[in-house]
Amino acid sequence: MSDEVTYFTNAETGYVPAKLGQRSSQQKPMRILQFVVQDVIPDVVKFIVCLIPLILNGLIGLILPPKKKSIVGQTALVTGGGNGLGRALCLRLAKEGCNVAVVDIDMVGAQRTVSDVRKLGVKAEAFLADIANYEEVEKLKLAVEDALGPVDILVNNAGLLAISSITEGKPSDLQRILNVNLLSHFWTIRVFIDEMKQRRSGYILAVSSILGYIPMARCIPYVGTKFALRGMMQALHNELKIDGYEGDIQATTLYPTFIATRKELMDLIRDVGLDEKIAFLTPEEVAKEAIDGMLRGKTSVHASSIFIRTLLLLIDLLPTAFTSLLIKTVTGKLPPLASRAKKDAQNSTQNQ
Repeated sequence: MSDEVTYFTNAETGYVPAKLGQRSSQQKPMRILQFVVQDVIPDVVKFIVCLIPLILNGLIGLILPPKKKSIVGQTALVTGGGNGLGRALCLRLAKEGCNVAVVDIDMVGAQRTVSDVRKLGVKAEAFLADIANYEEVEKLKLAVEDALGPVDILVNNAGLLAISSITEGKPSDLQRILNVNLLSHFWTIRVFIDEMKQRRSGYILAVSSILGYIPMARCIPYVGTKFALRGMMQALHNELKIDGYEGDIQATTLYPTFIATRKELMDLIRDVGLDEKIAFLTPEEVAKEAIDGMLRGKTSVHASSIFIRTLLLLIDLLPTAFTSLLIKTVTGKLPPLASRAKKDAQNSTQNQ
């Protein structure tokens, strides 16, 4: 018998709906009462009992942060490590004593990062790979293990910053954004996590964004991937815990605010009048906070000010109208897509 699982199939005669047994109206109140007594009340009591130590641990953590773990001698793989935040993450991991595999499609940038990492006294190699391609990720694993050994720390940093709406660009552009920003995380985790489980040791750090919380307009494809990544990593953390790997394999998601690395991002910030309202972070600041949080066992690292973190908390608690009002208040009125397209056309004409 084949172990292969088949998805998306129906019965030969078509869709078959589920059938529920008929219950009399007299039975319903008793069944509800029975459900409350046998299921709801015990679950509520269990929840409260389990919640108390979590609250105590949280309060203790505020006073005495968890001890930072050592990763000296371990091997870290960083996607998009040739430039920007990825490069800063490579250097930060090297300072922690890691050997570093720098993965990028920009080999000039990757080699430059490798040269600087080696100056810190650890091993480093550059690898060319399209991580949106599963077969290339499988080949990458073999190449990295051959050069540096098994991967202990997987840092999924590579991403495409897409300042565009859902109707802009070619369909192939949208597909590429989804593949690099989201699907590549599935491929790399799928390829590297099994050996982490065998060793009962490993770290997975995913770089999301503040836009994984705030649904900012004019960045719909990018925002969609970052929201999805947030849910994916939370589900991965829960699955590792259920499967008995809590404390062995750490799944951490980084949510940085705006980093001074990309020209297109800076242009968007100026267009919406945020350039004087937002304090930009350096890649080095974000990398330090990300690695420190990961090594202290945090599942979420918010590289932002206390003000921004408070807003994120409110966004989780309050309705969607609050988020819309917040974005409108901070950014003002965004220009319509038609006027933006006209401006892009004018700029293109002037550059010809």
